[in-house]
Amino acid sequence: MFSDKHIHHPYIKWLLCFLLVLFSGTMVSQVKAQGMVTTVKGSVTDAATNEPLIGVSVFIPGTNVGTSTDFEGKYTLKTNQFKDKIQFSYVGYKTATYPIKPGEEQVMHVKLGSDAKELAEVVVTGKRRYSNKNNPAVDLIREIVANKAKNRPEQYSFVEYEQYEKTQMSLVNTPEKLKRNIFLRKYDFITSNLDTTVIKGKAILPFFIQEDISQHYYRKAPEGRKTVVKAEKKVDFGEYIDNKGFTSYMQHMYRDIDIYDNNIMILTNQFLSPIADMAPTFYKFFLKDTVTTATGQQLARLQFEPRNPAAFMFTGNLYVTLDGTYAVQRVAMEVSKGVNINWVRDLKINLDFEQNPDGRYHLSKSELKTDFGITQNSDIGFYGERIVSYKNYKVNEAQPATLFEGDAVVKAENTYSQDDNFWLVSRHDTLSAVEARTYTNIDSLVHMKSFRRTMDWATALVAGYKRVGPNIEVGPMNTFYSFNPVEGFRLRLGGRTTTNFSKKYMLETYAAYGFKDEQWKYYVGGTYSLTDRSIFEFPVRAIRANYQKDTKIPGQELQFVQEDNFLLSFKRGENDKWLYNETYNIDYLHEFENHFSYRIGFRNWRQSPAGSLEYTRVGDTASEAEPMPLHGLTTSEATLELRWAPNEQFFQGKLYRTPVVNRYPVLTLRGTAGIKGLFGSQYEYQNLALNIYKRFYLSQLGYTDVVTEGGYTFGQVPFPLLTIHRANQTYSYQLQSYNLMNFLEFVSDQYASIHIDHTFNGFIFNKVPLLKKTKLREFVTFKALYGKVREENRPENNPELFRFPTFSDGRQATYTLENKPYMEASVGVGNIFKFFRVDVVKRLTYLDHPNVSDIGIRGRFKFDF
Repeated sequence: MFSDKHIHHPYIKWLLCFLLVLFSGTMVSQVKAQGMVTTVKGSVTDAATNEPLIGVSVFIPGTNVGTSTDFEGKYTLKTNQFKDKIQFSYVGYKTATYPIKPGEEQVMHVKLGSDAKELAEVVVTGKRRYSNKNNPAVDLIREIVANKAKNRPEQYSFVEYEQYEKTQMSLVNTPEKLKRNIFLRKYDFITSNLDTTVIKGKAILPFFIQEDISQHYYRKAPEGRKTVVKAEKKVDFGEYIDNKGFTSYMQHMYRDIDIYDNNIMILTNQFLSPIADMAPTFYKFFLKDTVTTATGQQLARLQFEPRNPAAFMFTGNLYVTLDGTYAVQRVAMEVSKGVNINWVRDLKINLDFEQNPDGRYHLSKSELKTDFGITQNSDIGFYGERIVSYKNYKVNEAQPATLFEGDAVVKAENTYSQDDNFWLVSRHDTLSAVEARTYTNIDSLVHMKSFRRTMDWATALVAGYKRVGPNIEVGPMNTFYSFNPVEGFRLRLGGRTTTNFSKKYMLETYAAYGFKDEQWKYYVGGTYSLTDRSIFEFPVRAIRANYQKDTKIPGQELQFVQEDNFLLSFKRGENDKWLYNETYNIDYLHEFENHFSYRIGFRNWRQSPAGSLEYTRVGDTASEAEPMPLHGLTTSEATLELRWAPNEQFFQGKLYRTPVVNRYPVLTLRGTAGIKGLFGSQYEYQNLALNIYKRFYLSQLGYTDVVTEGGYTFGQVPFPLLTIHRANQTYSYQLQSYNLMNFLEFVSDQYASIHIDHTFNGFIFNKVPLLKKTKLREFVTFKALYGKVREENRPENNPELFRFPTFSDGRQATYTLENKPYMEASVGVGNIFKFFRVDVVKRLTYLDHPNVSDIGIRGRFKFDF
């Protein structure tokens, strides 16, 4: 150590003073620089072409301070660290390092020279944490979103174009297995028509193809659209399949794809568009490179992928213009393997756009290709394809106002009769040889006896009807045997005529016998079409008349299921309050192309109590302890039903129309008027009921089905003519019934209800590691019903009215809803084995009623993608 005498040496004093001054100056300058912000901004371009470079890494060497150039090649970097160098790095270019002045704001425009050797030898040593901040890809996406409205056809005053559409469905398997298939090997002309160029290692055998050529018109103000279908050609399966319904279902699965929409509907599911308003929240975006087209236009290639691989989103590439329009020029995307979607092994979408004279872009071609299979690794499956192309695109060429009058879609007179020469000239692209032969092959197949026998048995298994000759079919098979507390063991046999017998009219009948009540039940009826079409073919105009004598549970309303279906014979609790019904019915149904319809009818209805149900009242001549039993009740009713289901699609089965749900509401208004004195009718009354159904799509959160209903009964009537609310004592989950309400438990003469059924589509389970692989889906449901009975319709106030039913021990069985609403809720798990749903249902109110369950498990089959 130094001692005091060493410090006093003149040379040492001078040296220490010099070092102190030098050190102090350095510290002051560093402290001054550390306290100030260094800002460097500018642009980075290609040294040879002067084009801006997108995504260049700009950083301070030796620190974690950095940024990237945006889609215009510009950057801004700020730091409060004392550093005097900045570095620019980009794949395929030489890294450049430049000096900077700490603590100052400076502009630096940099030109990078290419380095082919570096591009070939790039090695990725780590992965940067993804962030939307300072991400030029996200900045570009936000510009695309901001300009979406300008790049849609709706921004023009008028738009006109011709559209060609081709839809195809094919069997998929290895070529050897298709040729050895037990059902196909006898048809050499079918198995020789294979295409091995579509799916690697497999062959496709087309069995359905449809082509359409149409002219489309759009007007902005007032908004109007018109489609003129010029030609349509498709495979005809004959009488075994509803060709129109099959086409509707195909259109529902393969809808038009608009990349500018926030959500894209595919295969009954809603996928989030990569350029949706909220896309940066759910997607990851990467700016990969720039591409120069043959016309010299510069495009940015954006790669995107979902943050959650199991979500209903896409993976792919997006090509966007950099000329200030930020228009999508091309899209190539697919659904990732982890998406919670059934039966789909692969789904790819390609969109191409062409430039308009004004520099904007319109869709020129859309391709959707799907490979379906039971499992990912199985050979067998189906292949679906929809290709739509657009040409002769015209913008801002005014059309007369009369063009947009009338129906939105019209068909030319020769739509279905265009010859081969027309199609040869008019197709936007030629058919492959395999596709061309599909028309003639299927036509030959449906006329072969062996194929017709196979389809006959297949129809029996699926639809429940089996032919016993060319003109008659027997069924439904699932009603041949059932049982219930009133009839005991019940046998039923029925049948009807087919369209071979007549397209204009159909005759139908059945007979049933109960071995406990030892009574015959029967039905006979007929329907006559007032058009040249079948009574099943939309739009229907037909008269129906029938007579029926059979049993029924008061308040049970089933959807798309026969009430004497064997599986519904199993019920919970006491359910022995039934009716013997004898009805004469006639009605007229008139449907319109716009899916508005009305039905006018008349019914004479005699109902008699069965089982433990009794119709009793206290008259003037009897004591309250000795009620007077009644044997029946007779009414004559005139009915009117108005129904509007805009843009409705459905599949016509042997018994029911199965609707293909879309985003449009369905409104049904029913009115009934009882006519006293007509054919023995005992009461005069009126009833009105309005039912509204709507599906709400909530993007990644799934969708919600909402049903609201209200009704009012005018007049004084006994409880069988009040509204008996829809109950369910089976173990099948009924969407529009109350699944823990007992039959005949509640009646009202005025009521309002709401049913909410939400499907999360895996939104929750997809985030749980052990559950997302199962592809299960979550459901929640809430149902509420409120009503009342006016004083005039209460039996305690009017001795002429029927007593409310009671149980055998005297406890009340039927109630009103004055005190509070009836409510129940459920949570469910669906997609079990891809087609089954199980709900745990909880009853929330009126738990003090006798013989009720506060919780139960219900199940239902549901086929969905």
